Amino acid sequence: MNTRYFNSLAETFLSLKTKRDMKEFLDGILTPKEREEIPVRLQIVKLLKKGIPQHEIASKLGVGIATVTRGSKELAKGNFSNWR
Repeated sequence: MNTRYFNSLAETFLSLKTKRDMKEFLDGILTPKEREEIPVRLQIVKLLKKGIPQHEIASKLGVGIATVTRGSKELAKGNFSNWR
């Protein structure tokens, strides 16, 4: 991964002031499939943080257990610790 480009993306996110601006940006930069998958990954992390079992999350969201496990591994690494 190119760290410079990733940092630029993060800076762009931080520069957007309104929900509308963010939605327009995401609509422009993401493919239709990414626009479907990324919000689901967000829900996976939210449910994991609430202590919902992985199999229940997979069933509820209609995703594979591997997708949920990936989110769980990121939580175990300490990612998302500063995020609600």
